[in-house]
Amino acid sequence: MAKGIKFGTDGWRGRIAEDYTFDSLRRAAQGFATYLIKEGREEDGAVIGYDKRFHSEHFAAAAAEVLAGNGIKVYLTDKATPTPVISYAVVAQKAAGAINITASHNPPWDNGFKVRDEHGGAVAPEGLEVIEAGIPDEVEDVKRMPLEEAKQKGIVQLFDADVAYIAHLDDLIDLQPIKDAGFTVLVDAMWGNGAGWFTKLLEGGKTKVLEIHNTRNPVFPEMQRPEPIPPNVDAGLQATLDNQADVLLITDGDADRVGLGDEQGQFVDQLRVYALLAYYLLEVRGERGPIVKTLSTTTMLNKLGEMYDIPVHETGVGFKYVAPKMIETDAMMGGEESGGYAFRGNVPERDGILAGLYILDAMVKLDKKPTELIEWLFDKVGAHYYDRIDTLFSGDRAAREQLIMDANPETIGGLKVTGLETMDGYQFKLEDGGWLLVRFSGTEPKIRVYTETTHKDKVQAILKDGLKIAGIE
Repeated sequence: MAKGIKFGTDGWRGRIAEDYTFDSLRRAAQGFATYLIKEGREEDGAVIGYDKRFHSEHFAAAAAEVLAGNGIKVYLTDKATPTPVISYAVVAQKAAGAINITASHNPPWDNGFKVRDEHGGAVAPEGLEVIEAGIPDEVEDVKRMPLEEAKQKGIVQLFDADVAYIAHLDDLIDLQPIKDAGFTVLVDAMWGNGAGWFTKLLEGGKTKVLEIHNTRNPVFPEMQRPEPIPPNVDAGLQATLDNQADVLLITDGDADRVGLGDEQGQFVDQLRVYALLAYYLLEVRGERGPIVKTLSTTTMLNKLGEMYDIPVHETGVGFKYVAPKMIETDAMMGGEESGGYAFRGNVPERDGILAGLYILDAMVKLDKKPTELIEWLFDKVGAHYYDRIDTLFSGDRAAREQLIMDANPETIGGLKVTGLETMDGYQFKLEDGGWLLVRFSGTEPKIRVYTETTHKDKVQAILKDGLKIAGIE
């Protein structure tokens, strides 16, 4: 019997040629096809897109053959396409959902299989369970139609998803002031799908866009993986200084996440970026509405919620929780610690392109560089400090979880523990309003230890205690 396929925090990912093979991918695609048929949505069709990882276009073609074999019309992107563009294409095509071949920020030897619903957002956990249940044990039970035959019959249609997305951006943001600002914007595309996008969107004015890592290279040189956090961003930060750029925008492998570097070549962590974007929406754009956040992201959002009298909803980690909550509450914004942010008026999906444009718009509207934007934020909510350590994990997870539960610390990093939240991992609340989170990754065999605190000098002590609680040190 073939190995079972399980969806983690954001889809199914595996090592190419080991877990992630053409046969296993076809089985996963059959599960999605069966799900669409059960939902009565097969006539609406599905979008299939892919990133620039090894063999992604061929894996996408294999998935298209499976959907076509099940009588489901396929809109197959004609090139590697950013995840937010693929997600918006679902809405533009009035499709039932999407398959996205990407492993996002994972190491180069991985690939992945994400699924999206009719809103372009992540399929909710109960839907994922139905998809998993529909995955056959053997590839012989998968229905297929050869790609060329499917194209000739019009069941698979190649299309350019960029056109509708670019037109949609006009409804969300006025790009002309950014074009006229005369910025020097450095973009690190991390060898991925974000390459060329800011250049294309901002051409024709005084602003100059410089790109690095903007060609296809599936081994991702100069970084461990295409994830917009240190040390992967170090080359981009240095290039910011070398080119005297005003800002560094970093998109991950599939361009659904954004990282930020300031004009001094310093990385701005994802929690500060989330709070900055929320503050910009509230104060500069005058928007109001709920905020959805995972428990692993910033309490600055809770402070903003109190100040502007808007609700803040907390979920487990992953957009499979964030997206449904955004739809339920008509949220102004949703996001997570990994640098993925979604916005009302767009699809309930992380969008690194739109988030980057909003950061540039904040710079224009407030006439501030990134360092000044963070000062503006901290003047409102106070300074907050964040860090995280990821450690490979092996052995009995249940025993490790029991060890964490039994720790029952009175203090962490010298701060009194005021509570424990177990919604998704183990989050120890601290007396300053900060927290320590110990959590098992949903996509990799790792334990993640995170903290946010108002005490800069206690960050490393909190993380050190967190590793001890997890039985790592």
